[in-house]
Amino acid sequence: YALLPVIMAGGSGTRLWPLSRALYPKQFLVLQGNQSLFQQAHLRLQALGADDIEVGKPCVVGNEEHRFLVLDQLRELKGEPSSLLLEPVGRNTAPAVTLAALQATADGADPILVVTPADQTVTNEAAYTAALQKAVRAAANGDIVILGITPDRPETGFGYIRTAQADANGVRAVAAFVEKPNLETAKSYVADGGYFWNSGMFVMKASRWLAALEHFRIAKATRDSFAVRSTDATFVRPGKAEFATVPSESVDYAVMEQCPAKPESGFVVRMVPLDAGWSDLGAWDAVWQVSEHDAQGNASQGDALFQNSSNTLVHATSRLVAAVGLDNVVVVETPDAVLVADRNSSQDVKKIVSTLDSQSRTEGTLHRRVHRPWGWY
Repeated sequence: YALLPVIMAGGSGTRLWPLSRALYPKQFLVLQGNQSLFQQAHLRLQALGADDIEVGKPCVVGNEEHRFLVLDQLRELKGEPSSLLLEPVGRNTAPAVTLAALQATADGADPILVVTPADQTVTNEAAYTAALQKAVRAAANGDIVILGITPDRPETGFGYIRTAQADANGVRAVAAFVEKPNLETAKSYVADGGYFWNSGMFVMKASRWLAALEHFRIAKATRDSFAVRSTDATFVRPGKAEFATVPSESVDYAVMEQCPAKPESGFVVRMVPLDAGWSDLGAWDAVWQVSEHDAQGNASQGDALFQNSSNTLVHATSRLVAAVGLDNVVVVETPDAVLVADRNSSQDVKKIVSTLDSQSRTEGTLHRRVHRPWGWY
């Protein structure tokens, strides 16, 4: 099977402010270890090769402003993209995947696309590889295969996948997609055992995605934009005016959720369970959860000291940060902005970024030091 990794790297990561900024968003940050989330995603996908799976160079879908970040971070790993699709404006995930599918089939090929966001993390690489390889083999017959995360807690921040019976290979039929539940409903989902978190990762042949999109949503605007694309080395730029007319729809809304409700369409969605210590690092609380903790539950990056504190995260980038008498708090220090938040309220950080934007302040967009291909300013 010819496999094309597709890395969705266009997000802004506002909930990880002040470390994540619009021009240096979370997928390019090193939150632990020495590789960014984008680099980790690339390496995980390149490791999917097997006797029957040939992995190609990645197709990266991102923003014009981040194009040199993508190239630089791939070069650090001795890698390069097959193409870098630069969206002129953000239009959610369905048009982004459609661009990747159009690019993949432009020369007559029809690879299996393995689509993943650039900003996720897993702790069990072997389990990730095994699950994704299983999904690739299941997608070879034309099915659309999604990765469902085995829930380890009643999470209210994720959508869920309701599954039916599993086949002999452990691949499950998808019965329905369900919205983010309240706590009581989430508890019942975990107890049921047939519900999984929607990871945003999916696998399917490029031609099947394009056919499904035509069936459920009109893909004409995306095709029109791709038809007038300009190409500069690995950079592929769709037509700006045409792409601006594309409906902003997620993959789930545009296709996935429609399939189980319309069996007459002929598109079958199946699910492979993924139990690999997955996190979408959606907010600072999630960063704390995946970090190493001391005996009091504290986690830190950079120069940090704790005194009489517990369950607290300190991320210091340029100076010593000391935490005294804190419980369940997040402290993130950068040269021009410091965040102090209750860990349970870390989803609300994006509201600060909105306020900065409304006041035309630059702290939501730029760090003090801005990197460019020729250096920095």
